[in-house]
Amino acid sequence: MTHGSRTLPSLDTLKDQARRLRARLSAEGEQVGHSKSLELIAAQYGYRDWNTLHAAAGNRPPFNPWMLGPRVRGHYLGQPFEAEILSAQALTAKAGHYRLTFKFDVPVDVVTFESFSAFRRRVTATIDESGRTIERTSNGRPHLEVEW
Repeated sequence: MTHGSRTLPSLDTLKDQARRLRARLSAEGEQVGHSKSLELIAAQYGYRDWNTLHAAAGNRPPFNPWMLGPRVRGHYLGQPFEAEILSAQALTAKAGHYRLTFKFDVPVDVVTFESFSAFRRRVTATIDESGRTIERTSNGRPHLEVEW
């Protein structure tokens, strides 16, 4: 969400800025309460008060770094891939986790056994903000890793 020419950070970031401002002012001998530091942060972003800033920052969709359509590359079960993101969903139960569906340009063989193959062209996985799945292969590597 923007106000004027500024993009608003998350509520957690705004609160952290207020805590740091309060600590800095205290170190310089000026004691301000937590409420006052929140009001000062609101003014810094051009809002009349903290409640207005809180409402503006809180009424936006959650940040989702994954968008539909862009080209991505990475590794799936150790195999390199290039793909398109077909769907992206932020998971509300797990902050910072996303369910993505990928369409690989070239199908990926998901079997390491030499006398057998199983190719996948489309994969859905839950990844964290680093672009990796929590699930890991037997050698400890994430099932899916997306490179930025």
